[in-house]
Amino acid sequence: MKRLQLSDHLVLIGGVIFMVAPVMIAIMTSTHDAITIYKSGLQFLPGGQMLENYETVLFRAGGFTKEVNGLVMMKNSLILGLGFAIGKIVISMLAAYAIVYFRFPMATLCFWVIFCTLLLPLEVRILPSYEIVQSLGMTNTYSGLIVPLIASATGTFFFRQFFMSVPDELLEAARIDGAGPWKFFFDILVPLSKTMIAAIFIIMFVYGWNQYLWPTLITTDEALFTLVRGIKQIMQVWVGAQIPALNEAMALAILAMLPPVIVVVIFQSWFIKGLVESDK
Repeated sequence: MKRLQLSDHLVLIGGVIFMVAPVMIAIMTSTHDAITIYKSGLQFLPGGQMLENYETVLFRAGGFTKEVNGLVMMKNSLILGLGFAIGKIVISMLAAYAIVYFRFPMATLCFWVIFCTLLLPLEVRILPSYEIVQSLGMTNTYSGLIVPLIASATGTFFFRQFFMSVPDELLEAARIDGAGPWKFFFDILVPLSKTMIAAIFIIMFVYGWNQYLWPTLITTDEALFTLVRGIKQIMQVWVGAQIPALNEAMALAILAMLPPVIVVVIFQSWFIKGLVESDK
């Protein structure tokens, strides 16, 4: 039994090392200067330029306009992530509420039509989406970044399954008390859905925060660049004999990981409950 427990712990420790090692290497590398990284590659020990590198990527204006820094890009990523997550939750909850509680014809068919949109990811519909956004004059705007992405078949599916598990007695009690559709939704369903909302929020926030293709296509104004785009911009400065700022790219990558990690840590317990609890 002890040998079995020891082997289990060794497997778990090995998995932790496998997952954490790349992050630790990136952190160590971000504390060195660009020349050292260019000559010696990734670093496994800390250097002496940590504060300088992180201060540079956060506060030094750069880019073609020399007006954008890491804080601006972090703000843009935060707006995109929050707008993406909140928009998807609102749209998904309303769609699921209508499908479950409003007995209109072909409600099930409408749900499966929505669900089948999972077969059409952003990469498949990116050209028509771009044409629509451009025709509406939404390029280089936050609305253009967020609105075309907020329709979510995944969120609709999860909220539909949750609403179907809510006892019918609650609906009947609400009707007896004179609660209308909106009161029932806000006073009963939304409080009951807190753990599910937290779980969907984490998934959608991380997905929105890490978006690269759509922001690259829809924004040409550096003032709207996200952190993920900023890392790519740093890696594109290799011109002639100029050494790319690999240390700054690593530092920016570490900063880009922090907000999703903080969100997951804060909502971790709710995230697990929202996905695995069967008794709602």
